[in-house]
Amino acid sequence: MIDEDELEFAVFCIESIAERLALNGAEVYKLLTRDSKLLDEYVIAYYEALHTQGKEYIVEDITGFMREEGLIC
Repeated sequence: MIDEDELEFAVFCIESIAERLALNGAEVYKLLTRDSKLLDEYVIAYYEALHTQGKEYIVEDITGFMREEGLIC
């Protein structure tokens, strides 16, 4: 079960990635949930380590995985 801190972090990640990729939050959410399992299996699963990093690192890290998964160019 996701707790409130993890939920807030997930929203932060989605909105930060959306800003970087010039997409809206719903599009990024779809990429991270319907088109892959990155939200659950990476962002939430590694919340404890990820949330201690800066925004730039987090966005670069997640978008790197998105590229590897073929979700973005």
